[in-house]
Amino acid sequence: MSNSGGMMALSQPSQLAAKQYGVTKPISRAGPTAADLQRTLELEKFLVHSGLYESEEEAAKREEVLLRLGQIVKDWVKQLTGLRGYTDQMVEEANAVIFTFGSYRLGVHGPGADIDTLCIGPSYVNREADFFFVLHDILANMDEVSELQPVPDAHVPVMKFKFDGISIDLLYASISCLVVPENLDISDVSVLYNVDEPTVRSLNGCRVADQILKLVPNVEHFRTTLRCLKFWAKRRGVYSNVTGFLGGVNWAILVARVCQLYPNAVPSMLVSRFFRVYTQWRWPNPVMLCPIEENELGFSVWDPRKKPCDRTHRMPIITPAYPCMNSSYNVSTSTLRVMMEQFHYGNKICEEIDLTKACWSRMFEPYLFFESYKNYLQVDIVAADADDLRTWKGWVESRLRQLTLMIERDTLGKLQCHPYPHDYVDASKQCAHCAFFMGLQRKQGETVQEGQQFDIRDTVDEFRHSVNMYMFWRPGMKIHVSHVRRRQIPSYVLPNGYNKRPRPSKPTSQVEEPVKSFHVTEVYGSEHVDGTRKRKNEDMAGEKYDVIAKRLSSSAESHDPISSNILDKSVDILRSSTRNRMCLFEVNRFEVLASNGFSADAMSDAQKVRPVESIELSYRGKNDLDKGIASSEQEPECASNSSVITSATSDGGSSDDAGIESVADCAEDNMVGVEGTVREGDEMGSLQDAAREGDPVARLENTVTSAKGLMQVSFGTVRS
Repeated sequence: MSNSGGMMALSQPSQLAAKQYGVTKPISRAGPTAADLQRTLELEKFLVHSGLYESEEEAAKREEVLLRLGQIVKDWVKQLTGLRGYTDQMVEEANAVIFTFGSYRLGVHGPGADIDTLCIGPSYVNREADFFFVLHDILANMDEVSELQPVPDAHVPVMKFKFDGISIDLLYASISCLVVPENLDISDVSVLYNVDEPTVRSLNGCRVADQILKLVPNVEHFRTTLRCLKFWAKRRGVYSNVTGFLGGVNWAILVARVCQLYPNAVPSMLVSRFFRVYTQWRWPNPVMLCPIEENELGFSVWDPRKKPCDRTHRMPIITPAYPCMNSSYNVSTSTLRVMMEQFHYGNKICEEIDLTKACWSRMFEPYLFFESYKNYLQVDIVAADADDLRTWKGWVESRLRQLTLMIERDTLGKLQCHPYPHDYVDASKQCAHCAFFMGLQRKQGETVQEGQQFDIRDTVDEFRHSVNMYMFWRPGMKIHVSHVRRRQIPSYVLPNGYNKRPRPSKPTSQVEEPVKSFHVTEVYGSEHVDGTRKRKNEDMAGEKYDVIAKRLSSSAESHDPISSNILDKSVDILRSSTRNRMCLFEVNRFEVLASNGFSADAMSDAQKVRPVESIELSYRGKNDLDKGIASSEQEPECASNSSVITSATSDGGSSDDAGIESVADCAEDNMVGVEGTVREGDEMGSLQDAAREGDPVARLENTVTSAKGLMQVSFGTVRS
């Protein structure tokens, strides 16, 4: 274990009564009990056994790669200095330096993790030509470098590659000096003089990491807690900034804030307090490690009073280095809901651990995404080869958040989406292919009204159009969006035995009353099932056809005479549809209509994909029969089957909306509702002491201040 401090010493910490960390006083300065120390030992043992620490050999290899990369960029700058006609002395003094940030700089990286790096060069070496072309060509010609992928159009321009097997994300920043000093202090605001916005964003990663480490009371406790919670977030499917959840820097700031609120707590205490605090946090009140500062440089900082766009942020987590920004602007209403549900889950397990009713492994059980919803959107992407798929997949993944926002917008928030931040590959397919999935459900507590519809066909078309605007699009890059039911989830996304597990029954308190409106309406749809279930559906369909045949026969006897052979042929036609994979379903309300979006010729190398024709959520009355029959087009090699009609109700997930307004186990009903924005001109109130000695419930006030006194908000009560 390296760059992480290894296993911490579990000695009783000294009381840090003198110094205050953060924008408010701590909730509690209490140190650990013997039980807390024992739980921390057990937690660290679990993290080690889970393989979260790298070996000494890998740590040494990382350091060697960084030294080698540092020498490469120095030689690159010297080469450009000579080509631009500078003197020999200038060429000799020319320099570039490498800084690290992210999980590696914070000391919480694990085996196989990439290294976030920043190259800082002189003012005459630019990003557009020198970095993305000259340095790119130098790296491309090196045997140690593989999977080189430039991303110049990203929000933070980056070059991704592997160097001797170690994944590297390399950024570049050109600062306003001719010679970059070897001992450059990147925390000094002077590095921001005369630089553009992309350069500020590139520099901010390193500056934020350094500030976080300076603003926590105990770095080793912070690292262990952060390592634990990052692992938990990945297991529970809420670790992905690009998908609309939280990334590394977001989790680091959240953990650092809890460390400030409990300065003498050990990791087992901090993990428990983390969930206790954030299940009660009144979003969109911001999480901050220090006051927001303004500077004469004039860069934009997060300020909901002045910038309307900042008022729309659902879960503000503010970076501690100038210019302070919201690092979690990607979070949407849907992803916030999912994270709050997971925070409540973590809080419940921690309470059980504190009562010795559960062990740490229980908290890290993986989230069963494919058992949590009845309906899913499946986004299949294909490309001509693996290299094209790598770039195409990165672009599509970065746009999935937009699909979530579009669906929220077009359904007025009544259709909830849960994008899952993992991609899946069917190893049996011949094409370069991967798939993403998104859970769908009606918003909990919404009353279904007669005739209510959620038609998202135009939404999906808009999403596909935006994706196809990819600047580096190449022939063969295709995207297909289809609707699938839970039983149609392709087997390649499920671990062995996953779909055979009995689904856990809900506790008695969570059993929903039967919804009488969800029963029989006869509709037709396509099906993709196998084995017993398929035969069962066919038998059910056969029984339905027998009923229809009897009705036909009865109608024939009472009206026009029909020859028995014509009637038999009609029945045969009805029965034959089961052999064509047309099954009968009984559904009533909230149905999802989606047609198979692949063309019959999609077996070609280009994997032609045609747009989704219909994705619609509709409310249907008891007697409203859908007579549409799915297309019987052949399913292509890389396509997943799609259901035409299915129920859009949640099944297996939480039946209650884990709303951000609810607060559990508060000793006093004194939660203070505060708007997420403050109008300009509002006067600032004075802070009251939140941590009363001997009081088990302390009032925590989260203060957002700046040189001008930006804003002050409170979010309620938190147990100490």
